[in-house]
Amino acid sequence: DLCAKEGEDWAEHLARLEKHHTKGRRDGLSYQVVARVLNAADYGVPQRRERVIFVGFRDDLRIEWSFPDETHSIDALVWQQVNSETYWEERGVPIHERGVSDRFKKRAQKLKEKPEQLPWKTVRDALNGLPDPEREKKKHTSVSNHSYQPGARSYKGHTGSPLDEPAKTLKAGVHGVPGGENMLLRPDGSVRYFSVRESARLQTFPDDYYFTGCWSEAMRQIGNAVPVDLSRIVGQCVAQRLEDEVA
Repeated sequence: DLCAKEGEDWAEHLARLEKHHTKGRRDGLSYQVVARVLNAADYGVPQRRERVIFVGFRDDLRIEWSFPDETHSIDALVWQQVNSETYWEERGVPIHERGVSDRFKKRAQKLKEKPEQLPWKTVRDALNGLPDPEREKKKHTSVSNHSYQPGARSYKGHTGSPLDEPAKTLKAGVHGVPGGENMLLRPDGSVRYFSVRESARLQTFPDDYYFTGCWSEAMRQIGNAVPVDLSRIVGQCVAQRLEDEVA
C-alpha cells in the first residue's frame, strides 16, 4: 500500500516511496532510479542551494534505499536567533550587529518549542577565522585564494548574502560572475564580493583545496560545483547501503 499511513508524516511517506521505487528486478541491465530536490542548507552547508540529485541502483541488487534525513533546519536557526538568542551569544556578536529579517521574526512567532534538528549554518559560521580581505589587507595574504575583489554593488534583486543567514546560491555566470551576485551583505549595509576562499568555504571545500586561474574563473569552478559535504552525505548513505547488502 503506497498511500500515507495513519500517523506518518510526509518525510516518512516519501522515504517509503523511494524504497519501493528502488526495489524490484527486470530482465537485462537496468537501474532503479530515485530523484529528489535537496537543499544543501538542510544538511549543514552554509548556503541555500537546491539541486536535483539522482541515485540509481542496479535492479539485480534488489536494494531498497531512500535519501538521508535532513539534519539542519531554518526553524532551528530562527529559534536560536530570535527565541533564545543563543546564536548571538555563542558567537560573541555585539548587540548593534544582531539583525534579524522580518521573515525570521514572523517565523519565530509560530514556533512553540525548540526544533530537534540542528540550526542552519550561516555565512558568519563559514567565514569564521578568515580575515576580511577588504579591511584587513595585511592579514589576508597569508590565506590562499583570499584576495579582495573590488567592484561589488547592490541593486534590486541582488543585495548580497546576509552575514547571519546561509548564503544565497553561489552562481557561476556565463561570462564570469554575474553583477550583484556572490556578495557578502554586512550588518552595516555595505557589500563586497566573496573571495575565492570564502566561496569555497560556502561550498564546504577544505581550506587546503587550491583553485587556479583568475578570480572569475575560480568563481566559475566553485559556482558549478556540488557542495562537498552534501556529496559526502549522500555518497556515504549509498555506500553504507551497498555494504549492508554485501554483509
